[in-house]
Amino acid sequence: MLLFTPSPVTVTLSPRKPFPSNALTLHHCFPPFSAKPISRNSFTCALTHSPTHTHVYPDPVPEFAEHETHKFKVELFRKLSEDDVDEFGDDLDAVVAVCAQIFSEFLHKEYGGPGTLLVEPFTDMMVALKKKKLPGAALAARASLLWAQNFVDKDWEVWNSKI
Repeated sequence: MLLFTPSPVTVTLSPRKPFPSNALTLHHCFPPFSAKPISRNSFTCALTHSPTHTHVYPDPVPEFAEHETHKFKVELFRKLSEDDVDEFGDDLDAVVAVCAQIFSEFLHKEYGGPGTLLVEPFTDMMVALKKKKLPGAALAARASLLWAQNFVDKDWEVWNSKI
């Protein structure tokens, strides 16, 4: 159970089935409820007679994953090559390839639309780049994350509006 400052809604995440789909379960807690004060700033809400609403995210779309991976690869290469500092040298292509591979795997296996963008693939990028002793691991992972935050959910919406 999650603890919040006083609020009428408690959110519980629970998988409906193993990835690639996720489910978000919302429990509404309105009086009467039992609250056990833990501190002046938080409370626990018993959800004995609360209605449950479930939102199931769609499965990943392979065609979208391919399209978005290509766009990501082009944009990441552009971003990392435009920086004034030649941090990547001759390894720029290898850095972009590692990031694109990890991003592609995430899009194919786990991304199901807005609300499902996770931070793990970007930390995986940094770890993989460091493990391969490629330069600029933190910079490349950060640029990848920022790009994804700015474009992936929007691109998903556009992609699905065409269907």
